[in-house]
Amino acid sequence: MKEITIGNRRIGSGHPPFIIAEMSGNHNQSLDRALELVKAAAKAGAHAFKIQTYTPETMTLNIRERDFMIPESNGLWKGKSLFELYKEAYTPWEWHGRIFDACRELGMIPFSTPFDETSLEFLETLGVACYKIASFENNDIPLLKKVASKGKPMIISTGMASLGEIEHAVNTITGAGCSEYILLKCTSSYPASPENSNLNTIPYLSEVFHCQVGLSDHTLGVGAAVASVALGSTVIEKHFTLNREDGGVDAAFSLEPGEFASLVRETDTAWRALGRVSIGPTKDEEKSLQFRRSIYISKDIKAGEVLTGDNIKVIRPGYGLDPKYYDLLLGKQMKKDLPLGTPVSWELLL
Repeated sequence: MKEITIGNRRIGSGHPPFIIAEMSGNHNQSLDRALELVKAAAKAGAHAFKIQTYTPETMTLNIRERDFMIPESNGLWKGKSLFELYKEAYTPWEWHGRIFDACRELGMIPFSTPFDETSLEFLETLGVACYKIASFENNDIPLLKKVASKGKPMIISTGMASLGEIEHAVNTITGAGCSEYILLKCTSSYPASPENSNLNTIPYLSEVFHCQVGLSDHTLGVGAAVASVALGSTVIEKHFTLNREDGGVDAAFSLEPGEFASLVRETDTAWRALGRVSIGPTKDEEKSLQFRRSIYISKDIKAGEVLTGDNIKVIRPGYGLDPKYYDLLLGKQMKKDLPLGTPVSWELLL
């Protein structure tokens, strides 16, 4: 599978998972808090920091009725109009430069999700290394074409998309100039349940589209993300906040700093543990071979005496003959006197 480079990071099965901290609207309309989130994400070990670039006007219409109201069934955002939600959640464009500079100073790769052509062109002025397409925009073919035309790597969440829609999106961006892309398995419910995560889709997407595949994870905790690495995930995106009790539009399904540090650590452990196909003792296991079972003299034996089940035994440690020779040894004579605890070897036989 082709590796991809984003900033100074190589992304592929031969490298640790690329971990993205998603701020979304968890800045709670405070630039100082946004910058604290940057610092906390870097300290937790995030490789990249992602924001979202839009205004309420570029997302929807300012209408408080009918289609534009969030249903009561939505526990997080019910009672709000779409416009009100995006007004609360959006990251002011004048903050972007400060946030991106802080990320770079702390060794993280900053990038964003554009939602229309104006946000895309604005992000181009900031020199972002890649672009993210959100699940709710993966069917916006005009937007996909515009983003792909910039020739930068694209990360596309596949939430809600059918296989045909994913194929259409991939064909669109590759035809418009994007040669490097990553698909993220995503369940677009907030929070997402483990039962609806369907992580087995990850190797399927990789096989069908021959690309790097990762996980945009909305479950609580880190279990799903760690499991996804075992299935081939090379990118993990997770929402990030300083403290869920502080509130915020996405705080309920975001990780706090300590949890995010665990995510980075455990996904790296999972990746390293995958290793390669290996049968037989590893180099580190060789010193443990001494503790395997082998055949020992279990009673004092005189020269010429025959080996029986009463005077040899399969025990630890492993300095004697392999237990597979036990039946072959029965009835054989010894060359010399042997004390209890002698490891049996071929040289001792008549």
